[in-house]
Amino acid sequence: MENELTIREESKVALVKDNPLGDLIKPLTHEILLFDSYVAGTTYVKDQTALEELKVGDKLTLQREPDNRFDDNAICVLDGQKRKLGYIPEKDNIVFSRLMDAGKYLVAKVVRLESKGSFRQINVSIYLVDF
Repeated sequence: MENELTIREESKVALVKDNPLGDLIKPLTHEILLFDSYVAGTTYVKDQTALEELKVGDKLTLQREPDNRFDDNAICVLDGQKRKLGYIPEKDNIVFSRLMDAGKYLVAKVVRLESKGSFRQINVSIYLVDF
């Protein structure tokens, strides 16, 4: 039926993210710094241009990857164009994955970039976006 009401299993943030309503709510949010870390697995990224285009201050998307065969608490790090940059390190991700599984919205910001030969180190700060 066209006028049927359906219940969607989404977090509150998902309902307004990428939605014009989200622009209205943005002034009512603030970011709480949780932890400083880095992006792991950057050497395995297929599209290295995504890493080369990063700048200090860029906001990164964190996305759960529960079907990851190496880590049940995996959190993928994506740039503004949704390109994979790597992961939050396994040693740091358990609390963040639990927060995200509970519907909390986390983001990361690039705080330092360093190249060591072909290796690109990306230091990030992780924030809880509070409404």
